[in-house]
Amino acid sequence: MRIVIAGINHETNTYCLEQTVASDFHQSRGERILRSLGTETSIGGALETCAELGIEALPLLVTQAQPSGIIERATYDGFKDEILSGIKNQLPIDGVFLDLHGAGVAEGIQDLEGDLVLAIRNLVGPDTPIAATFDLHGNISAEMCENLDGTFACHQYPHIDLHLRAREAIELIIQMTSDGIRPVSHVERLPMLMPTTTTFTGIGEARLALMLAAEEEAGVIDVSWFHGFPYADTEHVGVYIVVTTTGDRAQAARVARGLAADLWAVREGLRAQSLSAEEALAAAQSSEARPVVINETSDNCGAGAPGDGTHLLKVMLDAHLERACFGFIVDPAVAEQASEAGVGATIQIELGGKYDDFHGQPLKLSAYVKSLHDGKLRMRAMFKGMPLHIGKMARLVVNGVDVIVASRRSQTFDIAPFQALGIEVSEYDIVALKSSNHFRAGFAGIAGSIVTADTPGLSTHKIEIFPRQSATGPLWPTDPTARYPE
Repeated sequence: MRIVIAGINHETNTYCLEQTVASDFHQSRGERILRSLGTETSIGGALETCAELGIEALPLLVTQAQPSGIIERATYDGFKDEILSGIKNQLPIDGVFLDLHGAGVAEGIQDLEGDLVLAIRNLVGPDTPIAATFDLHGNISAEMCENLDGTFACHQYPHIDLHLRAREAIELIIQMTSDGIRPVSHVERLPMLMPTTTTFTGIGEARLALMLAAEEEAGVIDVSWFHGFPYADTEHVGVYIVVTTTGDRAQAARVARGLAADLWAVREGLRAQSLSAEEALAAAQSSEARPVVINETSDNCGAGAPGDGTHLLKVMLDAHLERACFGFIVDPAVAEQASEAGVGATIQIELGGKYDDFHGQPLKLSAYVKSLHDGKLRMRAMFKGMPLHIGKMARLVVNGVDVIVASRRSQTFDIAPFQALGIEVSEYDIVALKSSNHFRAGFAGIAGSIVTADTPGLSTHKIEIFPRQSATGPLWPTDPTARYPE
């Protein structure tokens, strides 16, 4: 068997100021894609499954960029054409595996994944299996699913299971080829803008348990719960339940609608509590379980925010905390300044707040350069084994607080940035970072308690501040007239 491996993976925050262009993407082609073998990623899982089952993987093009603004049309068209050309050159094939996100938006194309999948389907024909993995924060269209045989969103948030979902996608392609089954899917939309909700605890964990239980029903291949991506102004923004069966459309619709009705009934439990920087710090200081991790959800690079917001950091510095660290703020100019000054130097800096006024003002500080690092890390929890390059890093000491500065946008996934600069987080009372929930994969076993700060930022839980011009109807919780079924 011969299965194509390809993908365009981007979570598009349509409220970002800048466009996303080709140079923003990490682009892997051909043999380079095979380097992902052994990593806990979607591509890694697909390659591992192919290798175990003696399937010839045909790696074409896999691109991924940090969540950011709308993709330049020429960039998307170039990637799309390259994938289509690559598939055409490999025909005949036995299947196509795609690594997608679900919230991609390009200039003039609100449903990037739908556009790409349709083009591939038109090329390979109706009988060639196409299966894809997705981030659960996708805004999924029914049109996209009509052209896929398998739609596998990761179940977990943090996304620790994409490699496992990729295995299921490859296995479905094999099953279609060997057993002749023709899967069908039903896409059920809920008019919701769901706050970022972890599946590790609470209501997210309980709802996921119901989804997984529904997968045990005979004839059900998969249940995918798409939480949606609320930081996108698109027609199809929302929450989705996608159920795939071995051929029974009525069964798929029944299961999807039942799970959707349950989720709608408990929606008020999904409302996020928004703490200001001052409130979050006060809660952390009053906690007896140490270390306390404060996650600044609203300045999460993993949702398109710049990562240079200063709201929480300023409050921490003003408090002159002991045994506190902040990891990290994105400011390449300050990281370079510290690198040039060297370890042991005291430098005058203007830190962060350079993207816009919304995320805070630059902080004028005197900082001691404690240590430096090149920022070449390897992920330890989520996407385990994958390299992470965040550019030059510096550990600065300001008002007794250890502040990590990095050069490239990324949320904080695990302890690697801290340890690289000599910080053992377990020895601190307060550990602050920028992430919504992915940090839990690396910190759940370390944190005595977790406090979420929701300061002004592009990934704030206060989604009512974002204008909606494309939505086709009312959406909970911003509009109390939203109803399900619509």
